[in-house]
Amino acid sequence: MNDPYKQPAFSLKNRMGRVLWGVVCAFLFRPSPRPFFAWRNFLLGCFGAKIGKGTHIYPKADIWAPWNLVCEDVVAIADGAVIYNPSLILLGSHSTISQAGYLCGATHDYDDPAFPLVSAPITLGPYSWVCARATVQMGVTLGEGAVLGLGGVATKDLDPWTVYGGIPARKIRERVIHG
Repeated sequence: MNDPYKQPAFSLKNRMGRVLWGVVCAFLFRPSPRPFFAWRNFLLGCFGAKIGKGTHIYPKADIWAPWNLVCEDVVAIADGAVIYNPSLILLGSHSTISQAGYLCGATHDYDDPAFPLVSAPITLGPYSWVCARATVQMGVTLGEGAVLGLGGVATKDLDPWTVYGGIPARKIRERVIHG
């Protein structure tokens, strides 16, 4: 009998891609000087990421699967941010993920005895901000201009131009729009 716990969650191609990305990340991405954004964007692009103009991804950002990452223009991903993306993660223009922000694109089906991995896309709308140590769960969309405050956990979609905080994230107030 095949033990479902011993079955890999990802294809051989996926696993080999992550091994190769891990090597490139360790030797070329992480050691690059902080202002070398174009270099890191190029490396991510070589692995299938779609990176817009003016995007700043810092060298200590942790991106699990570049081929499942789309960054529109002027996106920022800080040092220590984690992008766990077995499914697509789309970062809208001018969106920001601060230090230790965590986009968690998968979990396990704990009701199934085989404990299979399940994943769903995450979308950050334009001008949204995932503050330091905040977490966005799989399948969640942050509306345009939404803010997930320090250490907050988004378990469901966040309304546009609204500030959220807490665990689980609760609406704190509307965001002031200047301009």
